[in-house]
Amino acid sequence: MSRLLGIGERFPEFNVPACISIEKGKEFQTIGNKQLKGKWGVIFFWPLDFTFVCPTEIAEFNHELKGFQDRDAVVLGGSTDSQFVHLAWRKDHPDLKDLGYPMLADNKKDLSEALGILHPTEKVPLRATYIVDPDGIIRWVSVNDLKVGRNVKEVLRTLDALQTDELCPCNWEPGNATLVA
Repeated sequence: MSRLLGIGERFPEFNVPACISIEKGKEFQTIGNKQLKGKWGVIFFWPLDFTFVCPTEIAEFNHELKGFQDRDAVVLGGSTDSQFVHLAWRKDHPDLKDLGYPMLADNKKDLSEALGILHPTEKVPLRATYIVDPDGIIRWVSVNDLKVGRNVKEVLRTLDALQTDELCPCNWEPGNATLVA
């Protein structure tokens, strides 16, 4: 496994196919850094399509999508499956039909390798989540093993904390006081 990119590093340049819709003729688009330019980005990865934990996370990001959009954040999800597999999965799984964000198809594994998130033996992405600031700098990263789903509300809380640009204590929530140094 290559080195995991972390806090303060630039999110890698990427340009990958994505499944953006199940509507005939509008299924695919190329997505890259230009979609993140000047906005906060929340980019998350799952190991494989047509599995069990992954759709729970993908659906939860979709349930919370308006919250991310209200914070001027772009949500992108992806795996190393192709855009065609993403489309088939979306058509097959009721919780994935109406996704409001792109499913990135990193099937060449270039982005996953650049981020250092490929499982050392399975060669699929770990459950990695990145929050990237409007300048393209990684401000938060969380990586779970293959079997453990992430907490989307914690991603939102962390985005809120980062956007205050202040010192936020343990268990800080929006509306709570920040710290003065």
